[in-house]
Amino acid sequence: MNVGRVDLNLLVYLDVLLRELNVTRAAEQLGITQPAMSNGLKRLRELFNDPLLIRSSDGMKPTERALDLQPKVRQILAETQYLLEPRQEFKPLTSRRVFRIMVSDYAEATLIPALIKHIRSEAPHIILDMLTPSDVSYQDMEQGRVDMAINRFDEIPQSFHQSVIWKDSFSCLINRDNPIVHNFNLKTYLLAQHIWVSKTGMGVGFGINPEKSGGLGWIDSALARIGKKRKITIFTRHYQMPGLLAQNNDLVATLPTRVARMQAENPCLVITEPPFYIPPFELKMAWSPLLHPNAAHQWLRRLIMYTAERLLEAEPLVHLQEESTMNRPLDADRL
Repeated sequence: MNVGRVDLNLLVYLDVLLRELNVTRAAEQLGITQPAMSNGLKRLRELFNDPLLIRSSDGMKPTERALDLQPKVRQILAETQYLLEPRQEFKPLTSRRVFRIMVSDYAEATLIPALIKHIRSEAPHIILDMLTPSDVSYQDMEQGRVDMAINRFDEIPQSFHQSVIWKDSFSCLINRDNPIVHNFNLKTYLLAQHIWVSKTGMGVGFGINPEKSGGLGWIDSALARIGKKRKITIFTRHYQMPGLLAQNNDLVATLPTRVARMQAENPCLVITEPPFYIPPFELKMAWSPLLHPNAAHQWLRRLIMYTAERLLEAEPLVHLQEESTMNRPLDADRL
């Protein structure tokens, strides 16, 4: 096939069609008529010799070929946009750019205060719009409406760039007067009442069903692997809460070690390791390929990693229950 005869606008059509999975909405996104978009889909099917989108009872569904093409098309469009954009040097000291960053409550508690301190020093006029996971969809990120997501991701679209900020383990917060403090083992852990805290995914969250152990996260999955289940009395989505709630002498909070250590000066609480193995997790940042070559965005990514490095250097060694990789050299090509 002679690529010179291919209308590259078709790749834009394909990108929007695979995002919207609806011809009418895709046409509205591009500001063209529905018949024009239908004709574009017809030409795409001929070009790739594949139906690409198939009508089903649940709407249009992408074919296997379409799913394979989607991240590649997104990358081509991002690189094309980069080639066509005028090159502008980013000057942090004078920039008034707005960065929209989706952060989990965990990241907001552990990373963001130090990041803001560095930003205020290097770029005092920068504006930060901090969003929660419930505020943002993957589509918002893919289209570049959100600069960055900092979270613990179970899965993420293939087209996104991502980098590991750090690893963290889990610790328990227990009231110093709790009777189990001096005999803390798996048996006493399971007899105790527990505080559950988490909100890691994207989109609006729903209430927890205490009768179901599935979907409760790392801690309960680790217990399920050894055939155990804890008694959860309180469910919360905010990491500020466990430190307050654990001051009750009949509650145990199991949470990331870096969050637990924020209570290190609290005379009422004891920080200790869980009496069973919980795999460490990774805090990551993820961003759209559309923003990958942007100079301001590159600056932000470097500053996030620099901030994380400084925090790691300043803290005592976090017990990861496996070989630590937190202090590995940074791969600049991934940033």
